[in-house]
Amino acid sequence: MKGRALKKKILGLLQDSGLDGVLALLDEFPGRQLVNPLVGCLCSSDEMVKWLAVSALGRAVAKLADQEMEEARVVMRRFMWMLNDESGGIGWGVPEAMGEVMACHAGLAEEYAHILVANMREEGNFLELEMLQRGLMWGLGRLCGARPQLMQAKNAGLYLPFYLDSADPEVRGRAVWALGRLGDRTALAKLKARIDDQSPVTIYLEGKIQHFTIGELVAEVLAK
Repeated sequence: MKGRALKKKILGLLQDSGLDGVLALLDEFPGRQLVNPLVGCLCSSDEMVKWLAVSALGRAVAKLADQEMEEARVVMRRFMWMLNDESGGIGWGVPEAMGEVMACHAGLAEEYAHILVANMREEGNFLELEMLQRGLMWGLGRLCGARPQLMQAKNAGLYLPFYLDSADPEVRGRAVWALGRLGDRTALAKLKARIDDQSPVTIYLEGKIQHFTIGELVAEVLAK
C-alpha cells in the first residue's frame, strides 16, 4: 500500500484506534513507509491525532534505526531542518517527535540529544515561538524521563529553569514536568516558587492527554 491509500489508512487508525492503532501500524508496515505520512499528521488540528503520530514516529524511527541506522539519521536531520528558519516552515510537532524517537532508541539519543538542548539556548538554535517551546518542553521531558543520566550530561538542567518564568502556562508547566523527570535538584527554589500556580497545563502520557495545574506538578516533583 502506498501514497494516498496509505495516508488514509494511517489517519484512520490514529483517529479510531488510539494507541493500539499506533502499535498495529508498526506490525503492518515497514518503518520507512510510515515516516512521511506520520510527519504529515504532526500538523493535524486534531490534538490526539498529532500526539499519536508522535508516538508512532518514535517507534517507527527506532525500528528503522535497528534495521538501517543511516536511514534513521536522515529522518533526524530532516527534523532538524524543519526547525531551521531556512526551511521556510514552522516545525509543528517536531520537537515532540524528536524527543519521542530518542526516548525509544538509545543510539539516536546519544547522537542527537544535544540538539534538543541547543533548542533551549539563545546561542544555539533557539526556538522563539511559544507554541514550539511547548513542544520542546514536552520532548525534553519525555527524553529526561527515559534517559535522565544522558540529559544531565548534556546540561539540560542548566537551561530548563529559564522556562519556569515563561508567560505561557503550558511552557511553564511542562518545564516543571521535565525538571521533575530529570531529577535535577538545583532548580528546587524556583520550583517551590510555583507551588501556588493554579494555571492549567496538559501533558500527553501513555496514549492519553492528561490535565494538571502547575502547582500539582510542582507538588509531585517536590514529593520525589
